[in-house]
Amino acid sequence: MNPRENILSLYRRQGYEKAPAEFHLCPALHEKYEAKYGKDTWYGDRFGFPTRGVSGGHLAEVDTEKFKPWYPFELKPGTHIDCWGVAREPGSAAAMHMRYTRNPLKHCGDLARMKEYPFPDFPGADYSHQRAEVEAIHARGLAAAAGLECTIWETAWYIRGMEELMMDMLTEDPMAEFLLDKITESAVARAVSFTKAGCDILNFGDDIGMQRTIMMSEKLYVDWIKPRFKRVIDEVRRINPQVICLYHSCGYVEPFIPHLIEAGIDVLNPVQPECMDFVKLHKQYGSVISFSGTLGTQTTMPFGTPDDVRRVVFENLETAGNKGGLLVCPTHLLEPEVPWENVEAYIKACGDFK
Repeated sequence: MNPRENILSLYRRQGYEKAPAEFHLCPALHEKYEAKYGKDTWYGDRFGFPTRGVSGGHLAEVDTEKFKPWYPFELKPGTHIDCWGVAREPGSAAAMHMRYTRNPLKHCGDLARMKEYPFPDFPGADYSHQRAEVEAIHARGLAAAAGLECTIWETAWYIRGMEELMMDMLTEDPMAEFLLDKITESAVARAVSFTKAGCDILNFGDDIGMQRTIMMSEKLYVDWIKPRFKRVIDEVRRINPQVICLYHSCGYVEPFIPHLIEAGIDVLNPVQPECMDFVKLHKQYGSVISFSGTLGTQTTMPFGTPDDVRRVVFENLETAGNKGGLLVCPTHLLEPEVPWENVEAYIKACGDFK
């Protein structure tokens, strides 16, 4: 099997030849990587990651100045405004990838005003480049993956504000329906384009869990988010029933798993061991979905020994069994606290597992 065939067979629980490795390095660890291996080869190429990303659609309108009037205050110098109009103000150097999120519709008082907001036109974006990117990835024997994280819920609350959107949903304010439908329309357009281009894996995701509890009630999720997410997956299944739909949510999401399965996911990521028990989840759901993650970035990776890392990798792969169903990998970005020896131990453990 080439890496593409291997990861797809693993995710479909049809067996696999090699336990693949994947991870993301923070800038500090990337510097350590380059100090050891040089700058000529990206670490994903060096360590044989099985997937490569395909770029998203090209929007015709990229002027973010149009969003500034929606903020009734001055944004900090260095603030980045994304295509949705969400502003992220810079934090300290120690904060690394964390920024302060500002919500442009936080102070929106009615539906008429919300309808004036300049949402990005993803249904009208240019996706013509994607097929060539997919074909180039496939030519290398790798799987093509689409980045669709912040699929509905996260994008919506980034724009509206979490407290405000929660209240809109609880009070059945028409603004919640309008905003969520607008974002779902964009999610469908993006997902369909990636699928038509031939992507193997669609990486969906919205953080709906916290460290010890779910972020919202099951009822709120089922009433507002689940049917819209299911619509996105249904649209891509009509094009390619075999596409792998991966769903990412940090934290404790156990009560939501049956709903995610009903919506159509194939893989759950990242299964944080600090929040959920992989053995338990695999016993309950391992016959119907696969998993990605399970190697704690709050525990084992930063604070364990290389032997601890190897042990956890082996234990989790043994739990999954010969059919596969687990891409064992760190559950999030590897931060500066992670010893480089633990990164090497993870890579070696995946390579050694038989």
